[in-house]
Amino acid sequence: MSAKNKPRYPRMAQLKTTDDLRNYLQTNAIDLPFDDALLPPDNSPFSRPIQLKSGKTIGNSLCILPMEGWDGTLDGRPSDFTRNRWTKFAVSGAKLLFGCEAVAVCHGGKANPNQLVLNTDTFSDFVALREQLLRQHAEQFGNTHDLVIGLQLTHSGRFCKPNSHKKFESKILYAHPYLNARFGMADDYPVLTDDEIDRIIGQYVDAAVLAQKAGFDFVDIKHCHGYLGHEFLSAVSRPGKYGGSFENRTRYLRTIVAGIRQAAPGLEMGIRLSAFDFLPFKKGPDDVGIPEPADQYPFAFGGQTSGQGVDLTESKALLALIESLGIQLVCITGGSPYYNPHLMRPALFPPSDGYLPPEDPLLGVKRQIDVTHELKKAFPELVIIGSGYSYLQEWLPNVAQSVLQAGMADSIGFGRMVLSYPTMPADMLAGRPLTRNQICRTFSDCTTAPRNGLISGCYPLDPAYKKLPQAEELKELKV
Repeated sequence: MSAKNKPRYPRMAQLKTTDDLRNYLQTNAIDLPFDDALLPPDNSPFSRPIQLKSGKTIGNSLCILPMEGWDGTLDGRPSDFTRNRWTKFAVSGAKLLFGCEAVAVCHGGKANPNQLVLNTDTFSDFVALREQLLRQHAEQFGNTHDLVIGLQLTHSGRFCKPNSHKKFESKILYAHPYLNARFGMADDYPVLTDDEIDRIIGQYVDAAVLAQKAGFDFVDIKHCHGYLGHEFLSAVSRPGKYGGSFENRTRYLRTIVAGIRQAAPGLEMGIRLSAFDFLPFKKGPDDVGIPEPADQYPFAFGGQTSGQGVDLTESKALLALIESLGIQLVCITGGSPYYNPHLMRPALFPPSDGYLPPEDPLLGVKRQIDVTHELKKAFPELVIIGSGYSYLQEWLPNVAQSVLQAGMADSIGFGRMVLSYPTMPADMLAGRPLTRNQICRTFSDCTTAPRNGLISGCYPLDPAYKKLPQAEELKELKV
């Protein structure tokens, strides 16, 4: 086994009993909430419904997080692979689908050539995707009256690759001291003008109108993971009406919300937010991640000026703004998969462009739980969805139950877990034992594959992907 693939920490599957887990956490001073035993379904917080101010009811406290698909057609339509992934969402048992898919608001805003785009040409495809969700969910669970379905709208900004898997066509807000160089941009690479930003805002509004016509309950105005919405929050060095002050850096969000309110009245909105950020990380000795060197780092929204700690002062100011705008659904994440993936996607095994974890991944899980808890305490009226739970594997239900019981979050989000084990939420709701051979082991193949131009999916555990010729290509890439 190469140094790159050799785990520095024990695998979660080795912690077989509650005593094993508790002893490990105590020995390593990781204060992670978990319950020794799961409650029966009738008493389980997983089954707890969530009442929204809009009048809608979310039927339980489990959620499917939005995925970034790499398997649509070049003109932004879903493929059979896309539809199969949406089937996983439909049969999962979760009653909140927070965005389903990262859908670009224009061709130039795609993170990869095969990302979906919502426009008048592709509108009927999104009608069909939503109808598929409703039909398959009803077949599995009998009704859809308490199923709430969102669509995530995005522009990839700095990480746009609309025409080639290998070539960035970045749209940036300011010259970043590390990311410009890392992703092939000169210091004087052109930034988006205010007029160009205004046009993108208009594209968000147009896409939201189409999402409402297609029947989606809400749109997620994506503000996470280094994409354009998130980059606005850190644009402290940008001059003009979209940068510098907190008021200016949130103008983009406020203008989109106002535009949607006017053009699509009654359409609810949600925000997936990177509530904290750190310095970009890179491979250090033995491929372990280390932060870029910096005495001061002003670009970490929700982070300390050192770039290596959490400071939620501005994150709380943003949630106060979000609440004042009448938005109730907020999904908390952190950082970016492009420059510090261990923050938002704790794992033992890195993707091909990543690094070995610089900390015990359980610390990454704990950080996200703690941040989500602090924000929930500060904003009890918001519906706060937690994420970053996949690394817990068998122990996810025990930690999730403890979090929900303590009111540390309102809903637990499932991301890559549902690629390998789509019915894990349904099994948790029914009190069934987990199917161990379907549990995501965070091998990161679902990231390594698309990073190398292959379709996204769970190659180690999903039989449909194991049989693809791309599975052999992926094995060669990892040698």
